Amino acid sequence: MRFRTRILFSFPSCLRACVPACLLFAGCVEQTMTIQSDPPGALVYMNDQELGRTPVTRDFNWYGDYDIQVRLEGYETLKTHQMIMAPAWNWVPLDLFSALIPVTIKDHRDLSFNLKPLDPTKNEAMGLLDRAEYLKTKMEGSVFTRVATPRATTTRATTTKPTTTTTTRPTTTP
Repeated sequence: MRFRTRILFSFPSCLRACVPACLLFAGCVEQTMTIQSDPPGALVYMNDQELGRTPVTRDFNWYGDYDIQVRLEGYETLKTHQMIMAPAWNWVPLDLFSALIPVTIKDHRDLSFNLKPLDPTKNEAMGLLDRAEYLKTKMEGSVFTRVATPRATTTRATTTKPTTTTTTRPTTTP
């Protein structure tokens, strides 16, 4: 009887009981990021996909380089890259153990961006039109500008498509 009790509580049997319990109650890793801007309400694009208006919280699946654009009317568009490094518990040999422990591991990243107001002197649309008008008047008054010669207007008669006819020769048989 004593021998039988010893087998039930041996290390392999205990291991057989613990492994399914660990798999049943295995934890997971939650990866989230919050993007904020000053002023709030800016539209955020991450890797050319719209996320929403700041402050916005999203899940992310991988670590690495993210292309981020933050846009708000009346402010300069901010285009940047953000590198998000993996924590040590998520490196290749350790990530197996972090996935098997029966707790939820949370990795939360905060990204914050300050937007600069648009400079009213840099209003590109009005500046471009003003420069075009200035260059036009300068060209018209230049001594090197030739007087434009009017082009002769030609009227075309109605054109018809040429017809292609195939001629066949009669065959002569001897």
